[in-house]
Amino acid sequence: MDTSEHDIIIVGGGLAGGLAALALLARPRRPRVALVEGAATLGGNHTWSFHAGDLPQAARAWVLPLVAHWWPGQTVMFPDGQRTLETPYASITSHRFAEIVGARMTAAGGDIRLGDAVVELGPGSVRTASGRVLRAPVVLDARGPAREAGAPRRDRGYQKFLGLEVELDSTAVFHGGRAILMDATVAQHDGFRFVYVLPFGARRLLVEDTYYAAGPTGPAIDRAALRDRIAAYLAARGHRIARVVREEVGALPLPWSRLGPAPSGSPFAIGHRGGWYHPLTGYSFPVAVRVALALAGADGPRAVSRNLRRLWRAHARQARFFQLLARLLFTAVAPAERWRLVARLYRLPEATIARFYALDLTLGDRLRLLAGRPPRAFSLRSALFAKEVP
Repeated sequence: MDTSEHDIIIVGGGLAGGLAALALLARPRRPRVALVEGAATLGGNHTWSFHAGDLPQAARAWVLPLVAHWWPGQTVMFPDGQRTLETPYASITSHRFAEIVGARMTAAGGDIRLGDAVVELGPGSVRTASGRVLRAPVVLDARGPAREAGAPRRDRGYQKFLGLEVELDSTAVFHGGRAILMDATVAQHDGFRFVYVLPFGARRLLVEDTYYAAGPTGPAIDRAALRDRIAAYLAARGHRIARVVREEVGALPLPWSRLGPAPSGSPFAIGHRGGWYHPLTGYSFPVAVRVALALAGADGPRAVSRNLRRLWRAHARQARFFQLLARLLFTAVAPAERWRLVARLYRLPEATIARFYALDLTLGDRLRLLAGRPPRAFSLRSALFAKEVP
């Protein structure tokens, strides 16, 4: 039996697991870190993005090398108008993520196990499909959302998306080279729909068709239909796809009925599996960085537990409010009118919008979000009596 000893084992090489590894290895006294990923590469097939204000100074040294693209600002568009936000926006590609995290782990003498699925995960050990056993006093479970079986649940919505990174047959300039965070002027399908555009170059774009859906479709995605809608979106703006570079797809569950328990002991669930994300947007970067910093600031299992529980209390206070907003979005507003609720956010001060995405709302921010006349087709009764399942 192949057995190895470590200080910390991280199971899952996605955003949460990779950032945790980078933060731990940035400590002056580096722990012995093992990173186990069932896939053949780290990072999967994803693009992670973040607002510049979501990156704390303490994390800049190990996060900035991951950034593949920067934009000077962001544009949002709704049927009743558009707005440009001056906050810079950045993206991390899974290719660059795998390259940087892998190189850092190797340089620091870390143990990377790729293509070896975990079959048993306990308080102090991990066993993989190949028969390897890794032991450590701290085990972190960063494997992403658990797969859902059976009929779609009625206590949640889903953020569903299909993205195509494409090369166009001509040069495209979208909104002065800014990222299009949300173009909700498109026809609405399957809940609240918008298109997300990241210009990677003069002819290369990432275009994602995104849906905030709840109901019978659940997390199901009609890939062919979304590919066609992306092509139609570009064609309506005078562009044709010359080549599809890659495709990414996902369905993030956004439950509004429960938050889950506070972290209490190893194995500690981090990332989406542990509830460490934005309950309304699925956005996980700022929370993943906070968790990584909390882990890096702890010496030993007790300190890890203490730091994560302290951070969880602050996270839970914010998350519960966003779960209320998610419930209102998915149950109190007719699907074709949900964009009106989202558009309200973008009429607020830019500082409030920044705190919204960072899960750092003040009491004043919350009052601003809830104040004013409800949007068309809003039904508080529908939200109060929405059926839930255990």
